[in-house]
Amino acid sequence: MRVLITGAAGFLGSHLADRFLADGHTVVGLDNFVTGHPDNIAHLMGHERFSFLRHNISDFTYVAGALDGVLHFASPASPIDYLQLPIQTLKVGSLGTHNALGIALAKKARFFLASTSEVYGDPLVHPQPETYWGNVNPVGPRGVYDEAKRFAEAITMAYHRFHGVDTRIVRIFNTYGPRMRPRDGRVVSNFIVQALNNEPITMYGDGSQTRSFCYVDDEIEGIYQLFMKGDSNPMNVGNPVEFSVRQLADIVIELTGTKSSVVSKPLPEDDPKVRQPDISRARKILKWEPAIDLPTGVGRTIDYFRGLMGTDRMVSE
Repeated sequence: MRVLITGAAGFLGSHLADRFLADGHTVVGLDNFVTGHPDNIAHLMGHERFSFLRHNISDFTYVAGALDGVLHFASPASPIDYLQLPIQTLKVGSLGTHNALGIALAKKARFFLASTSEVYGDPLVHPQPETYWGNVNPVGPRGVYDEAKRFAEAITMAYHRFHGVDTRIVRIFNTYGPRMRPRDGRVVSNFIVQALNNEPITMYGDGSQTRSFCYVDDEIEGIYQLFMKGDSNPMNVGNPVEFSVRQLADIVIELTGTKSSVVSKPLPEDDPKVRQPDISRARKILKWEPAIDLPTGVGRTIDYFRGLMGTDRMVSE
């Protein structure tokens, strides 16, 4: 197959490009480096089956040649990013998704939307099945991301129903691992980078809020299998094992051997209190579930960030 991946220089997009290439497919990567980084795809430059377009998918986009798949992963995805880039976040979720769907329609390609557990908002149902419609504040600070993704899901289903486009929607839960940006505001990268620098570890609230952390290798395999053999209905792909933020901090402190202490800060507005995917559909349809436990995955991620110590990326990102 020949596939287009938007956001190909991002954390997940770059790993997804690796996965398609590993199976012998051809990848056209597209990114404007707003939150992605050239380092994430540097190893692919010169690969005979990889090409790259530096472009903003929210603008008119032309891709030459046949395509079998369009995978839309372009979007700011961390709280720091979408709070600093609210308009861009809304545009890539609306205009960008529309443009990507238009390419899929024109090329008669399968369309894959990277959606998010944030469509569930601060959930009143726990764990969250795909049938849950969510509890989202559309005018709160997180609404720019939550509603962009909810709109993206709606227009994806509209193209599926009205135009007959073969579509997939994945709802991604907290994912971590190598190629995360060091200071992107996500809890795993925050804790690790602060611990490695012996800075205070900033925990929002009392740390009792929960998350379900999926290592990137597991997440990408679930995404790849969904693209290959899923259906048009949204599917949760994430790790169903739930941890409190305080437990995560303890794991990071133990594995880094840091001298950092934990300091508490006020909980951000509309921050979800719980987050846990019901992955029954992924288990049944894809025969998939994550295999890498949190201490193992965090250890690998610590090794990655240790490798960035002293670099410009560790400071500037």
